[in-house]
Amino acid sequence: MAYEVRGVVAREKGAPVTVETVHVPDPGPGEAVVAVAACGVCHTDLHYREGAITDDFPFLLGHEAAGTVEAVGEGVANVAPGDYVVLAWRAPCGTCRSCRRGRPWYCFDSANAAQPMTLGDGTPLTTALGIGAFAERTLVAAGQAVKVDRAARPEAAGLVGCGVMAGFGAALNTGQVARGDSVAVIGCGGVGAAAVAASALVGARRVIAVDVDPRKLEWALGFGATHTVDATEADPVEAIRELTDGFGADVVIEAVGRPETYRQAFDARDLAGTLVQVGVPDPTMTIELPLIELFGRGGALKSSWYGDCLPSRDFPVLIDLYLRGRFDLDGFVTETLALDEVEQAFDKMGRGEVLRSVIVL
Repeated sequence: MAYEVRGVVAREKGAPVTVETVHVPDPGPGEAVVAVAACGVCHTDLHYREGAITDDFPFLLGHEAAGTVEAVGEGVANVAPGDYVVLAWRAPCGTCRSCRRGRPWYCFDSANAAQPMTLGDGTPLTTALGIGAFAERTLVAAGQAVKVDRAARPEAAGLVGCGVMAGFGAALNTGQVARGDSVAVIGCGGVGAAAVAASALVGARRVIAVDVDPRKLEWALGFGATHTVDATEADPVEAIRELTDGFGADVVIEAVGRPETYRQAFDARDLAGTLVQVGVPDPTMTIELPLIELFGRGGALKSSWYGDCLPSRDFPVLIDLYLRGRFDLDGFVTETLALDEVEQAFDKMGRGEVLRSVIVL
């Protein structure tokens, strides 16, 4: 049977979101209906509301979610009703040229549900990152549902689905941070804090957190940063060099997505060091770098999209680390809210008061 549920909808650019009745169809071939238990409030949801990603309004927001599979369609083998899952906004197809080359994190044909969810009058909804999990139930491609240990509380587990995975993967998958490395993370919100935690987890010798907000620097220390730099009081490049014997960091992770912080990350690398950009820039932004420095400094400039993760491989690992007490997912949960409090969460996010607000259903 189809479902009538409550969901958070953005009807027009910049307007406050509303809680409305959403029609969720029965799952078709390759699809699954998931009863959402909790969903984090990510900057990407706000970007959708502001029309900064696409103008395909109305949107059903929410994508950092954990819940239980309620029904599956024909041909689904990876999950079954009753499975506890974290939702991913990438579901590699396994057959495109990137998947065939063993790089499924670059999949060119990632799956989403084929059927739309709709408003009561039949208006199709565009789902945030193909998920739409600010709702009591949501319809996804079955490959987007990754089975994990149900001992993980959903408020924490759902965060693995986006921001935590992006930062964790930026450090370990893209930047390949290793024991003994020096690492600097510029921007210590949820994504940057996860990069700090991942770097500390694998034994980086120095983990330098850089931000303009003292609260975020304090949070970064809790996740394993060895040093902090308040960019309102010191030049980040000079501070990072001073903390790395004058050389610069082996890996610098840019988690802001602005030209000025990208340039700081570029200049704060050691010779042959790695810059990883995981901060999402505005489409209008550009940067200019001296070509001789690109050539002479060597190393690598990398983008990290979703932490270069393979959800079916990486999500269970992060959940297992959490359950073993080695990765503090609970530390990312600043507060829990109800479905009709998403606008309040956006306001707190804008003021930098939270790492993550989490909607509990």
